[in-house]
Amino acid sequence: MFVTAALAQEADLNDEAELLRRLAVAEPAEAINLDRQLQALWDKSGSPAMDLLLERGKDAMEVGEFRIAIEHFTALTDHAPDFAEGWFMRASAYFQADLLGPAMADLERALMLNPNNYNALLGLGAVLEMVDRPKLAYRAYVRAQAIHPHHEDISTAAERLRLHVEGDAL
Repeated sequence: MFVTAALAQEADLNDEAELLRRLAVAEPAEAINLDRQLQALWDKSGSPAMDLLLERGKDAMEVGEFRIAIEHFTALTDHAPDFAEGWFMRASAYFQADLLGPAMADLERALMLNPNNYNALLGLGAVLEMVDRPKLAYRAYVRAQAIHPHHEDISTAAERLRLHVEGDAL
């Protein structure tokens, strides 16, 4: 019986649709765990070499070496063009390096490959805000919030723009 329960839990960890379904209706405490599971799932490229490039890029980002991170993520996207997380991470590095055009292009590619990546939608909203497109930014935030209702950064961003976009109700 224990083995069956463990296998069912492992299956849940690899079932993106199920994790997303549960995330949309989760309580805040459960949402944290589901978010971690989704991130772990999205970080799996299927190749140890590509996973190493992802890890090296993330390590470079953590210490503020955005140009080096971009190099690692570029190698990753060159060798694994269907791996959405590579595009998202390179977009994040571009954003941190104040390269908004390339960040936007990579976010579009990441979302084409994984339209449920709420962090990519958050990033898209942030770029759109920076280029003074608040209505489009708000739409990105609302879409991200529908996927992950308890993501604090998404909720804060959506609320910040809500009155600007929707106006005051009488």
